[in-house]
Amino acid sequence: MQPVQIQQPAAELPEWVPDAARHYLAHTENGHSIRQLAREAGCHASTVLRQVRRYENRRDDPLVDAALTKLGAGQFDAVSLEGASKTRSFADKLAETKAKAEFEAEALRVLRRLCEAGAVLAVATDMDKAVVVRDTESGTSTRTAVVDAAIAQAMALHEWISCTQHGRVSRYRITQLGRQTLTKLMSQAESRGFAEAQQTFAPQQPGSGRDAGGSRRTRYALAESPLLGLARRKDKTGRAFLSPELVAAGERLREDFELSQMGQRTTQNWDDFLTSGASKGLADSSEGAIGPGAARDRVAAALADLGPGLADMALRCCCYLEGLEIAEKRMGWSARSGKIVLRIALQRLKRHYEEKGGAFGPLIG
Repeated sequence: MQPVQIQQPAAELPEWVPDAARHYLAHTENGHSIRQLAREAGCHASTVLRQVRRYENRRDDPLVDAALTKLGAGQFDAVSLEGASKTRSFADKLAETKAKAEFEAEALRVLRRLCEAGAVLAVATDMDKAVVVRDTESGTSTRTAVVDAAIAQAMALHEWISCTQHGRVSRYRITQLGRQTLTKLMSQAESRGFAEAQQTFAPQQPGSGRDAGGSRRTRYALAESPLLGLARRKDKTGRAFLSPELVAAGERLREDFELSQMGQRTTQNWDDFLTSGASKGLADSSEGAIGPGAARDRVAAALADLGPGLADMALRCCCYLEGLEIAEKRMGWSARSGKIVLRIALQRLKRHYEEKGGAFGPLIG
């Protein structure tokens, strides 16, 4: 069902705004009556009334309140704004389509992170970034993703996330609707050959583990990455096979890998790091820089520092999220050797980030 096009002289709404939120804003901001909105939507007035009341009650949620406030003032810039006029240029329509695709791609990235066990979205007051953190078995927390506040507000408006703890730093968890949306977005992504990281970055080799449709097969659980499963294993001394610091190093590489895919796409052939001829002389951006370009440089610098073999395992297991068995087969290694190489790669990766000045610090603000 297409969103209802309601006249909004004060501000135009983005394409992704739910119909119920449009009705609420049209009633509260522009003074449209409940009956008028019901006639235009082709539904009963009581339906619109329930929508208006529901969103009014949801304004206790900081993200929802911020999103509705910005939408009412025409200041929401999470995606390009959709004009109400039917005479929009082709360039405007193309920009809207691209913006919607980018919003869905960001939502897919964040929802996948929130599906991990113990993951929450933390949002601080008056900050333009939010962060996804996950509790570890040792009682500490590790950051797994950075999110624009506008994206988080849009997700809360859609009821994909809900606030479980109010305060100076509010915490959100994925809802059942959010899980259903994640399944839908992943299905859409696969059907149109999304997973651009795997199309752009994955090695195009015979027997590379792609199915008949050309999409990469994955054998990891949706709720966790291969590192988390390996971190639960114990070594001969009874200690965790991967320490929280090593898992954090791998998660940082994955975070930069995902950030490098945001915004305008720039071709980057990561296959160079899957061979013995890893590129040299790569740009080394500062660790405090934020953005897809800076994240791409950080990934390239980290993989170049690891070198052949170690970079293979880090890229496949941390970024491509391939299981150890798949990685071992593709590289022609013996069974159960991959986990040893991966631990060495994570140790080297941890040292790389420490030498860069403590790369485990937040990228927020």
